[in-house]
Amino acid sequence: MKQNLAHIALVVDDYDKAIEFYTRKLNFRLVEDTVLTESKRWVRMAPPGSDGCCLLLAKAANDEQRSRIGNQTGGRVFLFLHTDDFHRDFENLKKNNVTIIREPSIEVYGTVAVFADLYGNLWDLIQPNT
Repeated sequence: MKQNLAHIALVVDDYDKAIEFYTRKLNFRLVEDTVLTESKRWVRMAPPGSDGCCLLLAKAANDEQRSRIGNQTGGRVFLFLHTDDFHRDFENLKKNNVTIIREPSIEVYGTVAVFADLYGNLWDLIQPNT
């Protein structure tokens, strides 16, 4: 048996604002942007060099969904971004004024820092120990 995660839905308030943040500040690539209806698009984003799971930007369609923007996990770290060069990517976050929640630390599993995306979702930037 083989399975894998294909997409992780991230609730956003505006497709274009989210695309701009992820492409300009995190250097993600826009994998797909397909119009489905007048108000709904299929927008997939991926980190540079990734060929696996994508973020699926899902525009909030009602008040309940809007209430979850930026807090899909109750304030816990939501997404874990592995890197092959922690210093390069951490400096990129700082250069692009991305909010750093926890400064870098060296842990048993690797070097890690916590940052927030434009909505306040928490991310770990991790360079795993090899």
